[in-house]
Amino acid sequence: MLKNSTILVTGGTGSFGNAFVPMTLEKFSPKKIIILSRDEMKQWDMAKKFENDPRVRFFIGDVRDRDRLYRALDGVDYVVHAAATKIVPTAEYNPFECVKTNVLGAMNLIDACIDKGVKKVVALSTDKASSPVNLYGATKLASDKLFVSGNAYSGEHGTTFSVVRYGNVMGSRGSVIPFFRSIRDQGELPITDPRMTRFMISLEQGVELVWHAFEDMEGGEIYVKKIPSMRIPEIANVVAPDAAQKTVGIRPGEKLHEQMIGVEDAPYTYEYPEHFKILPAINNWDTSVERIKDGTRVAEDFIYSSDSNTAWMSEAELSEWIDTNAHKIGAI
Repeated sequence: MLKNSTILVTGGTGSFGNAFVPMTLEKFSPKKIIILSRDEMKQWDMAKKFENDPRVRFFIGDVRDRDRLYRALDGVDYVVHAAATKIVPTAEYNPFECVKTNVLGAMNLIDACIDKGVKKVVALSTDKASSPVNLYGATKLASDKLFVSGNAYSGEHGTTFSVVRYGNVMGSRGSVIPFFRSIRDQGELPITDPRMTRFMISLEQGVELVWHAFEDMEGGEIYVKKIPSMRIPEIANVVAPDAAQKTVGIRPGEKLHEQMIGVEDAPYTYEYPEHFKILPAINNWDTSVERIKDGTRVAEDFIYSSDSNTAWMSEAELSEWIDTNAHKIGAI
């Protein structure tokens, strides 16, 4: 599907974009991948990796800027929406800015994609959009709803929208593994709460879920990858086995456990070998055979949460992953 196409990635200089671009170039050989972001320094750094590949283009812009989006989307076939204000405490202390990017930016992108005739759009979501307790999660829930509903008014333009949702990305910049590695020589690691659990997914798995969404989507689906969980103290044990662990308390807006599917979504959720799919509750789309395909409806009380997960990553498995990926942990 993506072969010989033109793809635009909003917020493409982040962790996801740095994985998506080389993987997609190798697997699908698209005609062009356009990176839209507002940080010129990050674009400069990323461009060095692809300076000999004319298929990779860079475009300074902001999803808040509707007119700039219309220019960026000229001739684009597919869009991956990765741009977001996503650090939980940052969103709590800068709520207006978070809303402008995550909600108004989503509205701008949806309108622009419809008007410019984009074929398909996949938006990245987060576990924090499920039963949100912080502003970041609330804005991403609103964003998810906007992208799902976008299918209802794209009309004859034919643009379809879907969402992919996953939790903690192992080794990404600002996440717990590189943070623990950066301070392990101090002899003590801060643990927010020894009960805390997190889902564990690699960037490569996140990219593959986006690819699957593009192939499978009819419009309005939220794809949730099946991934293992870990307890935060176990992660600390692997990163710094000789360091002490000090409980410091949960940060403002932070959850004790990650949740990707709440009980309210269970009536609309179907299970597949490697993922779940939440279908839209509007327009009877949850009964659409084209969307359900070969899925099996989950139990009515189903919840997909990191603490009640049936799959767990062992300390040995995480240690092996870190050894294999040490060169890129915290780099993107």
